[in-house]
Amino acid sequence: MSNRGWHFWLAAGLGSGWLPKAPGTWGSLAALLPAWLLIELVDISGLFIASLLLLAFGCWICAVVLKQIQDKDPGWIVIDEWVGLWINMALLAIVLGTAPMVYLLAFISFRLFDILKPWPISFVELLGPPWWSIMADDVAAGIIGAGVVLAAAAMLGFV
Repeated sequence: MSNRGWHFWLAAGLGSGWLPKAPGTWGSLAALLPAWLLIELVDISGLFIASLLLLAFGCWICAVVLKQIQDKDPGWIVIDEWVGLWINMALLAIVLGTAPMVYLLAFISFRLFDILKPWPISFVELLGPPWWSIMADDVAAGIIGAGVVLAAAAMLGFV
């Protein structure tokens, strides 16, 4: 895959999706450092805006890549993990701040919902063309994962 051009490298989350075993987990881990940098160098709104821009860019990149391969949802495409984790992290950081524990909660809650894909995430994944469904289920996993963490934090009196 890596010899097909820069758009494959970007779709693979700067190559993190090509690491052996569990590419979605590697992609999510790789997304943490840029998320932290965006929050530190800009602010939380910068991360949220960047996640929306990356969503649009990721849809385009996926459309370009999918035209060149047979698989309609290859595991090595992890730009969607970047978007889902960034949305999750931005939503959590708005309420819970940016302590290291918040990054851990973002990673765990996003990966849990991305892997398990409960409804409505599983439904969202079926909507639209393949380039959209690749991205949409991770957006949903990021939002729902953050919502569950925030609900738990509220019930436990942390917010």
